[in-house]
Amino acid sequence: MSTIVIHQPRVIWDAARAFVRAAAGPGYHVFASEAHHLLGQEIYEALMDSHEYLATEAARTGGDRGATDLEAGKWRVRLEELLHARPELIEPVRVLTRRGLEL
Repeated sequence: MSTIVIHQPRVIWDAARAFVRAAAGPGYHVFASEAHHLLGQEIYEALMDSHEYLATEAARTGGDRGATDLEAGKWRVRLEELLHARPELIEPVRVLTRRGLEL
């Protein structure tokens, strides 16, 4: 029987990028609903904050990448803390990562 090794820092970075992409994209509401279901209210509210921030910054700057980079960094820290406290959520985070990158 083989063991699957999950490289948590890579999962977290990929998830951070996917969450930011979803927060800024047209599929935001569906993604946010699924994130709420899988990860809870706190993540849902943080996703709402990201969505609002990214929309405001896109209107203000015309799409400067600095806002998305900043949000990705914040999501990296947030997800790292989440998975440190609740490692059993790694698979729901991976599911959401795949969904977010598909948007």
